[in-house]
Amino acid sequence: QIFFKINYSNNYFYYNRSNYSFNFWYIMTKLSSLIAGIIFGIGLTISGMVNPQKVLGFLNIFDAWDPSLMFVMVGAIIIFSPLHFIFKRKSRPIFAENFIVPTKKNIDKNLIIGAAMFGAGWGLTGLCPGPAISSLSFLNTSVYLFVLFMFVGFYLGNFIQRWKKLV
Repeated sequence: QIFFKINYSNNYFYYNRSNYSFNFWYIMTKLSSLIAGIIFGIGLTISGMVNPQKVLGFLNIFDAWDPSLMFVMVGAIIIFSPLHFIFKRKSRPIFAENFIVPTKKNIDKNLIIGAAMFGAGWGLTGLCPGPAISSLSFLNTSVYLFVLFMFVGFYLGNFIQRWKKLV
């Protein structure tokens, strides 16, 4: 049996998913997410973005500014840009039915408040969600507290959004 039936129409490869008794594509989606997350976490650790002092040094432009994290951003742009250019032409991702693209394009009160809260948290602690989760492996109590309250904030934000819809 042929492993993949490939249809070249519509400028993408279509893999016939009905040939498998187990959910191969579900497993591949989760596996590719796991591998991407591991690569992302390793990159955060190597670059120093999991070190709150390094991040705070980068954000502190008025005192002892540390511009080294700018190279992390430039490196990410260099890798992301050609891949984005290639994949944005595809009509669907490899392991999913469609791309998940935000439909909301306007800047509203919730976006401004959320961005301000995120920025305040990042500026006060030197951690944002990705590096915080990567930092859990360092067994630092303050990071555990940050992640705990980060999830409390996620759930509280969802609760407030649902409550506003009911009222």
